[in-house]
Amino acid sequence: MPGLFINVEVSDEVAGDAEIAKKLEESCSVDIFKATPKGVQVVEENLDECVLCDLCIAAAPEGSVRVVKLYDPA
Repeated sequence: MPGLFINVEVSDEVAGDAEIAKKLEESCSVDIFKATPKGVQVVEENLDECVLCDLCIAAAPEGSVRVVKLYDPA
């Protein structure tokens, strides 16, 4: 998808956890996460709205959510 500068990765260990999915959905102000009965869904069309606030990282177990920058900040 052109114009994206980040990607969000959710580890397999928590992707199917409905409780963590709800936390992620509630923590994200730009609706990148959607809680479903099967766990968390990353809403790809909203990835370009990410403001790099790290609230999703704080809401999930350590190391289970990563925001990957797709650009070279140099």
